[in-house]
Amino acid sequence: MSLSAILSADAIDSAIKECQAPDSFCPKKFFSTCGLTKKSAADVKKVFGILDNDASGFIEEEELKFFLQRFTPGARVLTDKETKGFLNAADDDSDGRIGADEFQAMVLS
Repeated sequence: MSLSAILSADAIDSAIKECQAPDSFCPKKFFSTCGLTKKSAADVKKVFGILDNDASGFIEEEELKFFLQRFTPGARVLTDKETKGFLNAADDDSDGRIGADEFQAMVLS
């Protein structure tokens, strides 16, 4: 399954364009712009599954760097500052990775 099966291509493009400049990525704004915040919990879990590139059940820091590229091939890589900020914002149990429940809580809060 691809992200465009859940989110509109136009909304994804708009979200990517908003954070083209380095250090301009804000997860909450991105989720809102791409329409993910308006999706069901089941759809958010599907998106998590797509973003969990190695199917470990978690999104680790290395996967977060390439977060935008999962939405649009050729999009920029997140900076170290953005990656750490994203991880810190979602990692409620401080284990250094984002689980499905943590991701869902961040997107839908």
